[in-house]
Formats: sequence, structure tokens, C-alpha cells
Amino acid sequence: MTRSIALSSLIFASLVTLAGCKREAPAVPAASDVAAPAKIVDSARISASDSEPGNWLSTGRGYNEQRYSPLDRITTGNVASLGLAWTYKVDVDRGAEATPVVADGVMYTTGAYSIVYAINAKSGELLWKYDPQINRAKSGNACCDVVNRGVALGHGKVFVAAFDGRVVAINAKDGSKAWETDASDGTGRTFALTGSPLLIGKRVLVGSGGAEFNARGYVSAFDIDTGKLAWRFYTVPGDPKKPDENPALTLARKTWTGDQYWQQGGGGTVWNGMAYDPETDLLYFGTGNGVSWNKLERGEPDGDNLFISSIVAVKATTGEYVWHYQETPNDNWDYDACANIVLADVEFQGQPRKVLLHAPKNGFFYVIDRTSGRLLSAEKFAPTTWATHVDLKTGRPVVDQKVADWSKEAKIVAPGPFGAHNWQPMSFSPKTGLVYIPVQDVASLMAPHKAPGFDNREGVWNIGGDLPLPDDDKVIAQIAGSLKGRLVAWDPIAQKQVWSQTHANIWNGGTLATAGNLVFQGTADGRVVAYSADRGEKLWESPANSGVMAGPVSYEIDGEQYISVMAGWGGVFPLIGGAIANYAKVRPEARVLSFKLGGKASLPAPKNEVVPLPELQALKADDKTLAHGAELFLGACAPCHGLNAVGGGVIPDLRYLTPDKHAIFAGIVAGARSDRGMPSFAGRFSLDEVEAIRQYLIKRSHDLKAALDAQAAPVAAK
Repeated sequence: MTRSIALSSLIFASLVTLAGCKREAPAVPAASDVAAPAKIVDSARISASDSEPGNWLSTGRGYNEQRYSPLDRITTGNVASLGLAWTYKVDVDRGAEATPVVADGVMYTTGAYSIVYAINAKSGELLWKYDPQINRAKSGNACCDVVNRGVALGHGKVFVAAFDGRVVAINAKDGSKAWETDASDGTGRTFALTGSPLLIGKRVLVGSGGAEFNARGYVSAFDIDTGKLAWRFYTVPGDPKKPDENPALTLARKTWTGDQYWQQGGGGTVWNGMAYDPETDLLYFGTGNGVSWNKLERGEPDGDNLFISSIVAVKATTGEYVWHYQETPNDNWDYDACANIVLADVEFQGQPRKVLLHAPKNGFFYVIDRTSGRLLSAEKFAPTTWATHVDLKTGRPVVDQKVADWSKEAKIVAPGPFGAHNWQPMSFSPKTGLVYIPVQDVASLMAPHKAPGFDNREGVWNIGGDLPLPDDDKVIAQIAGSLKGRLVAWDPIAQKQVWSQTHANIWNGGTLATAGNLVFQGTADGRVVAYSADRGEKLWESPANSGVMAGPVSYEIDGEQYISVMAGWGGVFPLIGGAIANYAKVRPEARVLSFKLGGKASLPAPKNEVVPLPELQALKADDKTLAHGAELFLGACAPCHGLNAVGGGVIPDLRYLTPDKHAIFAGIVAGARSDRGMPSFAGRFSLDEVEAIRQYLIKRSHDLKAALDAQAAPVAAK
């Protein structure tokens, strides 16, 4: 194990809960004549997306999710002339993860809190806006910020999966609401919706999130005219006292032990990553981790726990199970299989094959026959220690238990829970035959609970383990320096890297491949970059003023090709990472950036103002109280406000609390600001515990003041 991996193992130190009503706000009046799509977008049109390369009709452009544009006006020879065409500033400066959809000159995209925007794709002018008025008291109902990854478009409607559990249909012409429906399963368990829906026929398909919060995973299909539920496929078995919802769950139940999993919800949520094959009517989706991550804490020492951490294929018209392939049986590491799925027709071992390409969090790149679910090949695409290889005869990973099994004792495991590849979408170019993956080289120190008797709680992030916190800010700086993000061009047939570009840190954006022999990617340190697709040469870059995580798109209007991407820093890494994630000092300035050849628009100056430390409060706690406050902060506050109380620039850094905020601190913890996205912890802490947390924050403010004074001292001496 290298020193860099050992240091980076400490990054993922603590995860518990995410910081956080009216039902509907009217659409904002159009700034000009409201544009409507020139013709109806439907499944036939999405299936034939290559016949109209000027549009981007679905999240992955077409149902195959390749994120490849056949447009070639922008090439390796002229990309240096690419300039900003226009920008549009969205309302909330939080994580921007949406892939825009573009149809007939109109762009539809989303920002934080599931706000939907219709924008003139040529000028950047707002046509309408729809705010579903998310109940912000539920901002803590998912692990990874109040993000949204985009909309589905079809039959004159725009569909959004709203964070608080509603699916909303919006009239594409004017932004008025057509209908909304509740996507919950009626159990009252905590869950959230963050993924982009998928239009198939006269139904819109939506997956659910929230496994860390005791959710049970499922995919739902709703009638696009009425919002009525057409079918639902659960990914893990339900209450053992009740009949299974379908025969597939009867099969899956045999891979679980007892009913502890049901008490915890089971997990296996489908929070991202769906693709569709119209020829076979097969819907493919990836599933997430089990609850809890620690297999012993969920009462599962040996079972495969179907269908967690799997690819599942069902009939799109009925939801009927067809096949599955489990990438991580008995997942013990949070190895979601929810990275985007790519479908391609390739020549494999001399034979034409219809394949599914997948690069999930667990570090292996999979090539799967998409008609049968048979594994064709699997190889490591990033540093991976938990398993030595995948046995092609059995299709199962060969787990190195001495290295990887942390359920009883702490282990350094690669990849860590951030994954070798997370949700940021990869792309595939039929022209080069390569897949372009946002890779992350990062490990984690994972450990079982120090105290016996795990307490699984509803509405709180339950991972079933302790993830130790670095006890020194200098160690955090070392960790930041050891992490590595890469853009990797991967040959899926030869299963090898063709070229790679290294980034300063992890959590870089999704990719777009184009027929102009280009690959576009945004970066965590606030740039949009173009590379040659065949050789990986950097040819162009432009500032973004914020970290870029989302996938870019390309479209054409009046003979001009555009490259557009959502910029806006956020998500779980900046929230918990603090100084580790804030290395580039980017801020969550969320906006759409659109580029074209010869573009002359300008980007506003970044908001990187220095915030002065407020008046320091008196530190009145002894060492024992401070240690207890640090432990409580680690469990409840660090997932949003950062390790060691060092903020990541997305939401408030609590070392900078002003005297008036200190005066009402107990009320804030008890829910006084739940309408602003700060969840209530009423009943979870005693007043003494709340004060212990506050005293710990005061100590961290004093620590920061001392560090700043030490930095200033040499300057003063000169």
C-alpha cells in the first residue's frame, strides 16, 4: 500500500446527515415570447436521435446513453477559437449536476432544489421557470446535497423528479404544472429523488434514493397524461410477513438472512443510471448499496443480498424482471452500481455483440451482453485492492478478505466510498471506440463501531461503522495532496487505458465525446477543457468560476455548434471534504455555460471574496467536553459542514459563526432554520450536548485564528 493511498484513506472520515412550504409557485413570466418545441418529442424521436444531431433529446442524448454528439463543426483544428456564447445564472448556488436537454432551440435544465428552467438555447434568454417549492425541511433526506440531474422531455411536457419525493409534469409551452404525483411507497421511510427521469413510450420512469436513510430501492413508471402509477419494481425484498411483489423478489429473498434488512429498509436504491434498448424493450438500471454498509450491522455475513450493487434488466412496458448481474455481492463498501450505463454494438472476440458498458464505484470496468446479462469481461480501471480480479466463469469478484473486510477491524480499502467512478457520467465514441471516464484514485479507512450495539435510526445517515477523523489540519492538507482525479480514455474491448490526463483532485465533471475528435470535461478546480479524443492532447480551456461536475452537451442552431454545461460546486465531496475539497477555493456559483466558435460573451468575475473572522467567543469547556463535542459534530454535522469543522465552500463554515448566531445556536440545531435547508435535530441532543458542540466550534475558531496569525507573522517581520 503506497503512502499516498494510506493518506487518502483518511479522507472519508464521517457521514451521517445532510444539512437542510408551500406546494407550488407560479411559473415566472417569459422574458420574451414563450417558445414551444416545433414538434413533439416522443420515444420514436429519441430512438432516432442520430438522425437529428442538432438536438439533445434525452439525458444521454439517446437511449443508449453514449453522450456522443455526431456534430463536427467544432474540431481539433478550430477548437482553440471556442468562446463563451452566453451564460445563465440559476437561482440557488448549490451543486449543479444536471445534463441539459435541448429540443428545437429550447434548453431545459434544473438547478438545486429541483427548480426547472426553459432557456432560449441560442441566446441564453429565460423563457420560463418552474419552482416545485421543495419542502426544505427535508433537505437532509439524502446523502449528497439537494441536487437534481435533469429532466425528461416528451409529448409536450417536461418531467422532473423533485427532491422531496414528488414527480411533476410541466407544460413545455408555458411552464405551468400539468400534474404531480407522490413517488413514495407508502411506508413513511425517508427517501429522496435526485436522478433524471426517462421517457419510454407514454410513461416516465423514475428511480429513488436514500439508502443511507433506511430507504428500500425501487423504480416507478408513471402514466405521462395522468401521473398514475403503471408499475413499480422493488430492488430488494420487503416485509417478510407479506407476499413478495413479484417472483424476482422471491428469488432475491433467498440471498438475505432473517428480517433485520427489512427493519433497516434494505437499500439498493436506483438514484442514477438508466438506459433503454428499444429493440428488446429492456430497461437497464444500476442499484446502490445495502443498509447498513457494514454487512454485519445489517445482519448479512455471507448472503449476496440481491439486488443491491447490481445491474438489473426489466421489460420497460411491464416492469417484469428479465436478468441481473451483481457487480458486488454482499456489498460491504458502499460500491453503488449507479454510475451511468452505456449501450453499444461492438465486435468482441471477432463476433458482433450488443453490450452494456459500466464503470461503477468498485473499480472494475464491465462489458456485459445486454441481451442475456452474461459477463464478457471485467478489468480494473483504477487502483483497486478489495478484490484481486473477477472470475469470468462464475462472474464473481475474488475478494481479498485480509485487505478488504473491515466489518470486524479497521482496514484501508481502495476504492473508498467515493468510488473509482461516481455519478459523473462517462461517454463513448463510436468513432474512436473509446470510453472517457472521470476516474478517481482514492482509498478510505473503514472501521466497525468502537462501541457494541449498533443503533440504526430513521432519518439519519446509517453506514454501520466509524470512519475516523484526521486529528490535524496538516494531515488534511496531506490528504488533499495525495488524491488524484484523472480523465481516462479506456478501450472496452482490449480492457486497457489508451491515454490519461491527471487533475489536481477528485470530483471532476462528466464527459462529452464528439465527432470532431474531441472530448469535453469540466473540472473540480473551475475549468471547462477540451482534449483530442484519440490522443488526449489538451487543446482548449475556459474558466467556469466554480467547480464543474455535470456532463456537457452539444447541439446546433442556425448552423452553429454549441457546447453547454452546468457549472456549480457541490455534492457529498465538497460538503464533507472541507479543506480537502476546497483546495482550489472555488465557490458554488451555479450557472449554465454555453460556448461556440467565435463566442464573445464574458463571464462575471468569480466571487472569491475573503470572509473575515468574526469576534471570537470565550472558550469555556474543558478537554473532556471538547472531545465529546468533536465526537457529536463528527456524527451529525461534519457530513455537511466539513471534517474538523472546515467548510468546503458550499454551505456555512461554522468556524465563522457570528455572535448573534452563537446566541441562537440551540434554536438552529432544534430546527429554527429548517425552512432554509438546515434539518432539525430536535430530540437528538440534550442541551448540554448542543453546548458541547458549540464549544467545539468555538475552539475551532480559535484554532483558525492562531493559524492565520502564524501565517501573518513572517510577513509582519519583513
